[in-house]
Amino acid sequence: MVKTILKYSAGALLLLTGIVVGRTVSFSPEPVAAVQPVTLAVDTEKVSRHLSEAIQFQTISYDNSAKRNKSRFLEFMQWVGQTYPQLQQLELTPVNELTLLYRWKGKDSQRDAMLLSAHYDVVPVTPGTEKLWQQSPFSGAIAGGYVWGRGAMDDKGAAVAMLEAISLLLEQGYQPPHDVYLALTHDEEIGSKEGAAAVTALLQQRDVKLAWSLDEGSFVLREMVPGVAADIASINVAEKGFLNLQLTVQSPGGHSSMPPAETAVSILARALTRLTDQQVPGGIDGLTADFYDQLGPHMAWLQRMLLANRWLFGPLLEHELSKMPTANAMLRTTTAPTMLNGSIKANVLPQQASAVVNFRLHPRDSVDAILAHARNVINDPRVELSVLQGMAASKVAAKDGVGFSHISNAAQSTYAAAGTQSTPLVVVSGLTIGGTDSRFYEEVAGASYRFNPMVLTSTELGGFHGNNERISQDNLVKAVQFYYSLLRAL
Repeated sequence: MVKTILKYSAGALLLLTGIVVGRTVSFSPEPVAAVQPVTLAVDTEKVSRHLSEAIQFQTISYDNSAKRNKSRFLEFMQWVGQTYPQLQQLELTPVNELTLLYRWKGKDSQRDAMLLSAHYDVVPVTPGTEKLWQQSPFSGAIAGGYVWGRGAMDDKGAAVAMLEAISLLLEQGYQPPHDVYLALTHDEEIGSKEGAAAVTALLQQRDVKLAWSLDEGSFVLREMVPGVAADIASINVAEKGFLNLQLTVQSPGGHSSMPPAETAVSILARALTRLTDQQVPGGIDGLTADFYDQLGPHMAWLQRMLLANRWLFGPLLEHELSKMPTANAMLRTTTAPTMLNGSIKANVLPQQASAVVNFRLHPRDSVDAILAHARNVINDPRVELSVLQGMAASKVAAKDGVGFSHISNAAQSTYAAAGTQSTPLVVVSGLTIGGTDSRFYEEVAGASYRFNPMVLTSTELGGFHGNNERISQDNLVKAVQFYYSLLRAL
């Protein structure tokens, strides 16, 4: 009897192993069509100098828009006109005075148009951190093969690359087959209400229909995904929403020398701990599953095996991915306590303690669902919950759409190795974990895509809204080649 059980167990194990290995072997990359590298010659020194000049305009967006130095924005706009005189061939509409909307008339304006967008406002440099920068944050210094300064990657680098590519095409007499719009917005960092939202409203008013739009989002990721040696172009087809939730606890207060068993602060702290300990349920499904299904075949054997057999290893995969902040953000709605407020003095018990928790909503979740989750997890009627701001996740654009195909082809051509018939680039559809102007454009666009055609490594990642933001001169050249190739192939 024992021998029979062992025999069948060994057979079952052998069968299971065969299934796992077989699925892993078949989980292989799809054949990649041969591409021709972009051969456009770009004046590296000129485009670097132009970005340097753009960075020196301190177009800073503050949470309090009254602090905006409007003259810096107007000076930037004037610089655009002087630096790129070819743009005079396009129809310009200033939107709320500081956003530039260009219309490039195509051969057939009856066809649906497309939109390129970038923002030229930047976040402030945290006071006191200037000394931590290798180059002054608004110097636009060109050093060590990089252009340094606030906005280099987010998002003046893309704006300048678009302007360079369009100017080259205009010089060559190129006319697109349909209308192309270019939006340079001025308030993306503080919500886009005067910029992208107003551009969208204007296009709706004019009954303009966009086949697709392209804005900032992800990058060409280099050595950012464990198990993948190739560069990854993540063309993001959606972005997360957000919920700013305020937690408030009331208390009688009093002197700290006679504290009660629980204070407003301790009750609030327990609520925050519960929220962070009991994360919003996630999973490898929908958009997240699609991302890993495209990426998995390019991974090393172990990772391929796990992803090819999610029916068996799904819980293990989710557990391991949840340990990595970037991967965890793809799996679920994230929870981040960001602001705290309590007593006015060290020896005074607060009569009120409050905190703000920022949730970044995965497309599978809604604002109401996350609010219900928070109530259920905190499970304490003494903690009042109030929604400060909330926005649902975006629509999910089709990865088999014409816009995605154009972007993918341009990226592959830009990053194809010279002299070969293959490309080292892996193209996938992904999810933007932050917010972009695209969440407004999707109101008038058939599909909205989010991608910056520049290589990003973990080293550059820290520059976003942080210290030592910079972009390599090679990245600038690649970006110009990408936008040129994209527009030329419409």
